[in-house]
Amino acid sequence: MASIDHIKKPIAGEMAAFEPKFKEAMKSKVALLDRITHYIVRRKGKQLRPMLVFLTAKMHGEVNESTYRGASLIELMHTATLVHDDVVDDANMRRGFFSINALWKNKIAVLVGDYLLSKVLLLAVDNDESQLLQIVSTAVREMSEGELLQIEKARRLDINEDVYFEIIRQKTASLIASCCGVGTASVGADADTVKRMRQFGEWLGIAFQIKDDLFDYEASNKTGKPTGIDIKEQKMTLPLIYALNNASSSDKKRIIRIVKKHHDNPKKVAEVIAYVQQSGGIEYATQRMNEYKEKALEILASYPESEYKTAMTELVDYVIERVK
Repeated sequence: MASIDHIKKPIAGEMAAFEPKFKEAMKSKVALLDRITHYIVRRKGKQLRPMLVFLTAKMHGEVNESTYRGASLIELMHTATLVHDDVVDDANMRRGFFSINALWKNKIAVLVGDYLLSKVLLLAVDNDESQLLQIVSTAVREMSEGELLQIEKARRLDINEDVYFEIIRQKTASLIASCCGVGTASVGADADTVKRMRQFGEWLGIAFQIKDDLFDYEASNKTGKPTGIDIKEQKMTLPLIYALNNASSSDKKRIIRIVKKHHDNPKKVAEVIAYVQQSGGIEYATQRMNEYKEKALEILASYPESEYKTAMTELVDYVIERVK
């Protein structure tokens, strides 16, 4: 499997040029805001989202100022939603760093999220980027709807496979689809091409989320045991949904009772993990993940060979084979 640094090589110049542009997009005259946004920039992760923007742009044309603005719009919007998510989830950590709400409390975190969203709107409006704003705004709407659908269904734990796929399409895949749509649109591609690349991103995003679901059932590096975090948080993921769909009524009642009432009990969570593993849930979820990966690769196959297409293909493989 190619490393992230290897995949980045064809767009290394663009990624380096993007960093100061993104910092500039976050700037404020308020010292407190500047301190917080500086902290946000410092804790950047693998940068998969800007990578997708620049690779899709390069597959369809030449990167320009619109592309950089598109990547900034995505990152500003995504950062805003993460800051708000940490408040909603009462989370103190994000990727090994303290969350904004842990350091500066909820009130400031919510206002920072609002500020970042205002920056999205202004960056787009001030530069006549209505198409890019439309793509990014669609992702924000879908992510919110997906989150609320999951909350609504989690109360009764009645998520079937169709509902599950709708939740992850909105919650996770819509953001990855918007990265691909923004990159493609920024270089002047036609509407059908933008739509096709958004579809590529959606299928990649679904595969990405199923991979995340599978991590719950794999041994962690620290303990050597599966984490079961999704079960503790009462999230219905694909391996569990499959296991319940194929369970006897007594087993189904027992597993749902554990997820509802005993999700804080490590022994009981381990019981659910073992049940899912024995039911074939892991194999089924892996098979579905690979189906979506192949659908994404089919779209890439229609493009002429280039270093950008190769890097994108490696990125698809990375998403599926990554270890956390």
